[in-house]
Amino acid sequence: MMNLEKILGDHNKWYNGEFGGVMANLQGADLPGVDLQGANLRLADLRRANLQGANLQGADLSDASLAGVDLRRANLQGADLSRAYLEIIDLSDANLVDANLQGADLRWANLQGANLQGADLSDANLVDANLQGANLEGANLRWAHLRWANLVDANLQGADLADANLEGANLS
Repeated sequence: MMNLEKILGDHNKWYNGEFGGVMANLQGADLPGVDLQGANLRLADLRRANLQGANLQGADLSDASLAGVDLRRANLQGADLSRAYLEIIDLSDANLVDANLQGADLRWANLQGANLQGADLSDANLVDANLQGANLEGANLRWAHLRWANLVDANLQGADLADANLEGANLS
């Protein structure tokens, strides 16, 4: 059985350069409904993890490996999913159906092929994000910052783009 509290504690030690620290490896972990509010998951490996309905409000997921992660109905309000330095947050093919990403930082994120159907991305920062082929059907993108985002072949049917900033976005 996984001791998530220990994994997160060891990850914080690792991240802060303290003795005994180990980077969090939650690849393929089954963690539906887990409460990770405000957690430091920066640089953690969460590829293909099941985080359905998880509370990640205000969590730091910057530079984390998130390819194929299942975040259906997860609360990511105010979470930091941005990249730092030259790395890109990889949420390609991630399942974010009905996820709450309100105000989330997704600058430069790779959301290619991600399923964001019904997701709340209001006021989210998606500057330079790759949303090519993403399913944004019925998504709330009000006030979203989509400058220079790649929306080629994205499904925007029924999406609310009221007051979204689409300056320089590639929609063709």
